[in-house]
Amino acid sequence: MDPMTKMWVSLIAILIMGLSVFLITFARTKTKGVLRGALSLVAFVIMVVGFLGGMAALM
Repeated sequence: MDPMTKMWVSLIAILIMGLSVFLITFARTKTKGVLRGALSLVAFVIMVVGFLGGMAALM
């Protein structure tokens, strides 16, 4: 992967992780019950995707 592509992949990974942080914060402060659990699960999956993107940028 060329350096410019690595930069874009890492930037997208950072933005995805930021989205997951926003989502988990929203889920914990504004929701309750099953919706809270579902949003937390989605945020976790999004964070794993961001982590994998970050690791791909390092390789």
